[in-house]
Amino acid sequence: MERLQKVLAQSNIASRRKSEEIILAGRVKVNGHVVTELGFKVNKDDVVEVDDKPISRAEHVYFLMNKPTGYVSTTSDEKGRQTVIDLLDDNHRAMRVYPVGRLDYDTAGLLLLTNDGEFTNKMTHPEHEVEKEYLARVDGIVIRKKIQQLRKGVIIDEDYLAIPKAVRLIELDKEHQSTLLSITLIEGRNKQVRKMIEALGHEVKKLTRVRYSFLTLEGVERGSYRPLKIHEVKKLYGLATQKKS
Repeated sequence: MERLQKVLAQSNIASRRKSEEIILAGRVKVNGHVVTELGFKVNKDDVVEVDDKPISRAEHVYFLMNKPTGYVSTTSDEKGRQTVIDLLDDNHRAMRVYPVGRLDYDTAGLLLLTNDGEFTNKMTHPEHEVEKEYLARVDGIVIRKKIQQLRKGVIIDEDYLAIPKAVRLIELDKEHQSTLLSITLIEGRNKQVRKMIEALGHEVKKLTRVRYSFLTLEGVERGSYRPLKIHEVKKLYGLATQKKS
């Protein structure tokens, strides 16, 4: 049994909030009867109609993409830039999937896409503590004192203390005066890794997300994607539930 507004949202009728408005307006019927109760629950055998038209419940799909730079993590872009949806084949694009969270235009790496709103909420809400690991190629040599400072947390966005889950020094390239860092977050503020590095007085030259919880980019070339396996989806749901509890 699932809440009616959740079923509408998962069927791509509208967002969860907009679906609630549609219900309250008396536009939804369940088994021929108008329902205006937001907490009303339905099962898979119930016939749900919106404006007297039966809805078809969308099959949930989940993809792992190795996003290239130069693509925006949205379903459309007002500036006419390429989006990650352009990397999907026609059949998958027709499933109306969308990115789970975002990777910046200039950031590459692991991005999940789905049409499952509940999954998206569990993966993106900070309370579920889903780990995201990034490899950051930083301009200049980041000294040990600054790495220790980064581990303790730095101020970004004027007053926000950003504390990473973990920071590891991967490489010091003295010849090219650069540093490779691994930074793991359980949150995802806009351009957070770049801002954290800037707070140390350095600049990120290249940024790639290489891990999302237990998922990696193994076997997925840049610009391509693969479906998540059923056990992977179940494991992600399970880990998020454990963190919340």
